[in-house]
Amino acid sequence: MDEITFRSDTVLSDVHLYTPNQRHLMVRLNGMGQPVFLSQFKLLWDRDSQTDSGAEGGDHTEGTPPAGAVCSLVGASLQAGASTTTPKGLAAQLDEDGDLDVVRRPQAASTSEPPGPPRDKVHPTILTQEEDDVLGDETPESSPYNVIKIEHTMATPLEDVGKQVWRGALLLADYILFQRDLFQGRTVLELGAGTGLASIIAATVAQTVYCTDVGADLLAMCQRNIALNSHLLASGGGVVKVKELDWLRDDLCTDPEVPFSWSKEDISHLYGHTTILLAAEVFYDDDLTDAVFKTLSRLAHKLKNACTAILSVEKRLNFTLRHLDVTCEAYDHFRAWLQRLEGLASGRLRFAVEPVDATFPQLLVYERIQQLVALCETKVSFAHLEIRPSVCCRNSGRSLWNQ
Repeated sequence: MDEITFRSDTVLSDVHLYTPNQRHLMVRLNGMGQPVFLSQFKLLWDRDSQTDSGAEGGDHTEGTPPAGAVCSLVGASLQAGASTTTPKGLAAQLDEDGDLDVVRRPQAASTSEPPGPPRDKVHPTILTQEEDDVLGDETPESSPYNVIKIEHTMATPLEDVGKQVWRGALLLADYILFQRDLFQGRTVLELGAGTGLASIIAATVAQTVYCTDVGADLLAMCQRNIALNSHLLASGGGVVKVKELDWLRDDLCTDPEVPFSWSKEDISHLYGHTTILLAAEVFYDDDLTDAVFKTLSRLAHKLKNACTAILSVEKRLNFTLRHLDVTCEAYDHFRAWLQRLEGLASGRLRFAVEPVDATFPQLLVYERIQQLVALCETKVSFAHLEIRPSVCCRNSGRSLWNQ
């Protein structure tokens, strides 16, 4: 009997799969004909006070959001006014066999138009299929400061997973909010930015953020998300620059005819001022993981200042026919690279890996599961500096690194 191979051409993020969809709005079709949706994520911070780590409301978790906070998506709460009580005059009865006979609600008592779609299905509302007028009547200046808006796709082929929102990106963004002092006034480079969520959050405190990925359509989505959240960046003065950075190329693209290419000034500023590198949910394929770490090493040799790389990944368990068991091969390959970095010494360049405790206060509403295991800070230095990959908090508490 021939070996059976199961294949799937579509990948769907858990962030979208398990989220109620009352405000999950389809806004357009992208250049590849894929539906693009607009989601709003709740921030649990006091924008006016700009408090530091552990800001008021930051200790809430997904299970206990503060009053008014809506889990995962603003407007995605249970249907308002829905009642679970039995209408007066109706009671449970037993049939002649003694089984429970559930009496249907009278037609007159039912609402002709339910307040929203069922929780388990996606009923997108098509606003427009044009490339213009994404915001409609609402301008960025009128948007609330406790909401971040992200355009994304819902299900894509594996090569387009960057167009979705992933829990690892939410964890990284949450860590940035928790460690504001680390990012204050810095120059930041994000690799594989996807929808640009972490870059946008970083720009609320950093001075300059280079939001990088590959593919003109994906980078255009990043640019649109930055415009959607310009109200969050205005007061902090942060600037987000969307650029193409291909991990499989040694050099940056400088062709002015290519969209999102680099100018000489940008490259000089990147190498001369960058002190923080970010990467979230880019370790799902062994070849890509190899390319990411080689890119980090290549950048470390070109940067003039000591830097910290913060890496975030979700440990995904999969049953494989090859092992006939549940494994997490992509995560194991990621850990193998971290171990290799610890033993790597290139001239005056050294790497030190330190796990981060993922129990820090939650300032962004999402489901923080145990499989969100890695949040690392990698410090790069020549002579007296160290390169330490760590995607974890250094505060006391339970570390998820070795789970």
